[in-house]
Amino acid sequence: MTPHPATPSATPTSASATDVFTRSLDLLIAKDIDGWVGLWAPDGVFEFPFALPGAPHRLVGRDAVREYMADYPDHIDLRSFEDLTVHRTEDPGTIVVELRGIGRAVATGRPFDMPYIQVVTVHEGRITRFRDYWNGALVADAFDGEIPVGAARSGEAR
Repeated sequence: MTPHPATPSATPTSASATDVFTRSLDLLIAKDIDGWVGLWAPDGVFEFPFALPGAPHRLVGRDAVREYMADYPDHIDLRSFEDLTVHRTEDPGTIVVELRGIGRAVATGRPFDMPYIQVVTVHEGRITRFRDYWNGALVADAFDGEIPVGAARSGEAR
């Protein structure tokens, strides 16, 4: 995998929603959070419709996304994404994605297999809206009942 700069210019403005999303998966596997955040529009919105109690339901802006994801690799060791299916919508900038994240909880070493449905909107090569439908209860055992990423932090809207 070729390293990419963490700057917003790392993604061409002509990149499709599928291209940007695929790139985001590569960056998460590489634990390149700066690069992943670099895919976001400055005012991008990250939503968690099924957020766990105490976790944010909505983040607004690249800086809030960066703060939320900053310590992700310290807690979650993603190894792969499986069963990836991309559904196109009537809006060419929006895709609906089904996938499974496979990895382990860093603190316990226990494996997890998390199904996701994500709705991603990209404009001019940047993520402008990302709705992440996941159920933390499905992987709570891997984390001894408490998923460490996603705790409420400053700068987040609910």
